[in-house]
Amino acid sequence: MAPGRSPVEIHVREAGAGPPLVLLHGGWGWEAYPFDVAALARTHRVVAPDRTGYGRSGRLAALPRDFHRLMAEETLLLLDALGIGAAALWGHSDGAVIAAWVALLAPGRVRALVLEALHVFAAKAGSLEFFRTGTEAPEGFGPAVVEALRRDHGDAWRDVVGAGGRAWLEIIEEGRQGRRDLHAGRLGEVRAPVLLLHGRRDPRMEPGEADAADRAFPGARAVTLDAGHCPHASARAGAECTRLVLEFLAAQRG
Repeated sequence: MAPGRSPVEIHVREAGAGPPLVLLHGGWGWEAYPFDVAALARTHRVVAPDRTGYGRSGRLAALPRDFHRLMAEETLLLLDALGIGAAALWGHSDGAVIAAWVALLAPGRVRALVLEALHVFAAKAGSLEFFRTGTEAPEGFGPAVVEALRRDHGDAWRDVVGAGGRAWLEIIEEGRQGRRDLHAGRLGEVRAPVLLLHGRRDPRMEPGEADAADRAFPGARAVTLDAGHCPHASARAGAECTRLVLEFLAAQRG
């Protein structure tokens, strides 16, 4: 299931029963921004994979070009392996980009889409220093972050963060050279019901980027929460974020 299409081992967390809900983590992996699986598993079969290169899944020396789309293909292969025909997807950050790509590549397999802290723009100048820190001195993110990354990725945590940082620095450079967005201008083709979740204080969002996401999905519900880059793991907004997602998913089941 790896982006290079070679067989790899994917680690998957599963809990609960009911309609499948796939959780797609951001660029730091699972432990840095954990979801409230216990709450979600009361009404859903929760499937939470470590993508290739993260956690307890197979390693990658570097994230490949267009890794978001390739990881969407991996997600579809994972669904095949688990016998899941269609599912709701909740993606955070890089995971949100990947979730949207899944909906573009296989519209019939996505029942609903929760896009949290969705990256839209390629030219994210405001995040240059953040990604440079990830490649050059990831200890600068602070001891709590480092400990979460170490729990998730073991001694390879610097390699994981560095790979993500280098990939994003390349994306930003492509944005400077004219690449406009991360979905080839196709977000308007998504047909699944969409819930957009934004953090009011998200440092990874460029000016106007949240509005661009909202415009890309004219029929979506968009909610801005009192949070930073990860509303679902926020002390202030985490419970509200999970409640909103569960209400949204229940409404899609009608």
